[in-house]
Amino acid sequence: MLVRDAMSTMVLTIGPAHTLRQAARLMSTRRVGAAVVLDPDTCGLGILTERDVLISLGAGQNPDIETAGTHTTTDVVFATPAWTLEEAADAMSHGGFRHLIVMDDNEPAGIVSVRDIIRCWAPNRRGTPTLTA
Repeated sequence: MLVRDAMSTMVLTIGPAHTLRQAARLMSTRRVGAAVVLDPDTCGLGILTERDVLISLGAGQNPDIETAGTHTTTDVVFATPAWTLEEAADAMSHGGFRHLIVMDDNEPAGIVSVRDIIRCWAPNRRGTPTLTA
């Protein structure tokens, strides 16, 4: 199975000047765990994840002042739609991250997460009780 089969094509793109609260609100509304941060001044792409927001809050930083650009990971590993899920999982495992921006023709085409890969690899469990916390 390929990344194109698992990735989400709903890509939330924000700018580096978005506050962490704005980013969190957009991520929550769209029910995504990461946003692509596009910096028009550097023509670069980065990623802001829910973990980045959590780390900032845990450090006592103000989400209304802290910006996405300050907390963006810019040393990003990009996947292509033609990667296998094994390649994506290997990149995530070795890099210690849970999201990959999927690039196609030098444009973000989607995001694939560990959860997306698990959904593809896990057998269909209809009727199986789910665990609740």
